[in-house]
Amino acid sequence: MEHAPAWLTNSLIYLAAAVIAVPLSRAIGLGSILGYLAAGIAIGPWGFGLVTNVEDILHFAEFGVVLMLFLIGLELEPRRLWSLRRPIFGWGSAQVLGCAALLFAVGVLAGAQWRTALVAALGLALSSTAIALQVLGERNLLPTSSGRAGFSILLFQDVAAIPILALLPLLAGAKDAQAGGDGGLEALRILAVIGGIILGGRLALRPLLRWIAKSRTPEIFTAAALLLVVAIAALMQMVGLSMALGAFLAGVLLAESEYKRELETDLEPFKGLLLGLFFMAVGMSIDFAVLARSPGWMALVVVMLLALKAVVIWSIAGPMGIPLAERPVFTLLLAQGGEFAFVVFQAAAGAQVISGEVASLLIGAVAVTMLLAPLLLLAIDRLVLPRFADGRRELPELVEPQTAPVIIAGFGRYGQIIGRMLNAEGIASTVLDHDADMVEAARAFGYTVHYGDATRLDLLRTAGAEKARVLVVAVDDKEQSLRIVDLVREHFPSLELVARARDVPHWNALRDRGVMRVERELFESSLRSGRTVLEVLGHTPHEARRQAMRFRRHNLELFEKMYPHHRDRARMIAVVKEGRQQLEEQMARERAENEARRKRGDERMPGWDEPRV
Repeated sequence: MEHAPAWLTNSLIYLAAAVIAVPLSRAIGLGSILGYLAAGIAIGPWGFGLVTNVEDILHFAEFGVVLMLFLIGLELEPRRLWSLRRPIFGWGSAQVLGCAALLFAVGVLAGAQWRTALVAALGLALSSTAIALQVLGERNLLPTSSGRAGFSILLFQDVAAIPILALLPLLAGAKDAQAGGDGGLEALRILAVIGGIILGGRLALRPLLRWIAKSRTPEIFTAAALLLVVAIAALMQMVGLSMALGAFLAGVLLAESEYKRELETDLEPFKGLLLGLFFMAVGMSIDFAVLARSPGWMALVVVMLLALKAVVIWSIAGPMGIPLAERPVFTLLLAQGGEFAFVVFQAAAGAQVISGEVASLLIGAVAVTMLLAPLLLLAIDRLVLPRFADGRRELPELVEPQTAPVIIAGFGRYGQIIGRMLNAEGIASTVLDHDADMVEAARAFGYTVHYGDATRLDLLRTAGAEKARVLVVAVDDKEQSLRIVDLVREHFPSLELVARARDVPHWNALRDRGVMRVERELFESSLRSGRTVLEVLGHTPHEARRQAMRFRRHNLELFEKMYPHHRDRARMIAVVKEGRQQLEEQMARERAENEARRKRGDERMPGWDEPRV
């Protein structure tokens, strides 16, 4: 019997551990992150030993953080990012420099060499972007003042990681002149790469995505989205920059693109899985041997790290304007160690700035703080936040993005007329369409438009279906129309539906699904053409309008009579014949009455008070 390949065996182990640990952790109220960490410990070298190549897994799993930063960048338009420049560079630098200075002072006082104390302080000053943003997202705190402040500080930390790594060769004793020459060349490369990403994002990304979208192959668009993020991450890695920072820049450049929602919905599942794998890798990377050899030192480092960072972060939370009720969670999320500390300490050990033993101790301490953070967060929820019950009134209302009251699925001839009519009345609408040319044209005319298939639940949700009032189902394909209706009925029952029916079977199928506001796409225009034909044949405009109105009213009544029998062909045909006979008899009587009136010379013709078709 052949043995299963290693990648298949490892995939089985990771997925089985996650499927068991995460639901169990959430069931007992500990959250998903702690479940992933516990699963990593269980299958790692210090658990059952099922996985040993922890470092390789950690490097691969860091791509989950990269995808997360890309998706966050998609939510930040350049104008919003520019408005955050002060909190990013102001409060971000205050947090990093303040925490690093305090940790450095304590390290030197404890007897450590100044180089070791400085590297430890800089690495420990960073926080876990993955855990912090995951928690903020789960608690819907990103739109709050603490969420915005936390995001700004985390973004600055990603930027600050670059000079921290550049500092390590200098601390290792490299010559100043050589370092200065290499540093200048490196700075030019960095600026060139960042400039290339910005310029390419502005000029090339959107046309490229439009060209790919024209292929109408959803899996290729997903592959293109992954290729975009992987390529930018690889480019940033080549010049020694943060992969997450490059992905974030690319996301910001596409934040105003019509493909924004499709990119989000395509990448979200990959982000969730890779982030879970990242947390599992962190759990596997905890070196329990170091912890067992120096439990006292490990406990001291963990306690001092959390306490000293908490003092600095709590002290700047007040001037930042963060309400008192939000400060405990804000402080804890930034007080823990961060995943980038692993890179800093490993690079420092490789450059012989710190010893391997110290690096293992610091990496273990960071991993322990990341493990303790969800537990401490749970304790804050149950023991601390109830004391702020009155203070919760200070919480600002969430700044929700403005959601259009109307979503139009399908922007062909039918949907365009509805959109233009709403626009003339000053009513905003969000357009969903899977035709790249149509998306580009609608966007050129100022519509809020997203490229994507409206039969996807995630796209409907990100387009605002939970808060919109009306969804206009105007797609051409009948099957697609019915799938959209089924999806909305199941997940958004309060959303009103206005649907386009292509023919009678489609009308019946929509009515079967409880859609009462259905319009046949050619019915009204055909009535107008019929009126025109009658006028050409000699009928007065009043007579033609009256006949059209009679036919319209009768036709709608006939449809209602036919609907209960639309699955019984024989009975439906009988109803149609009966209705046709009644209409012919009614119109014959009206023609006789009109002829009699003309002979009497009545000036007032019937139909003056009839509404226009």
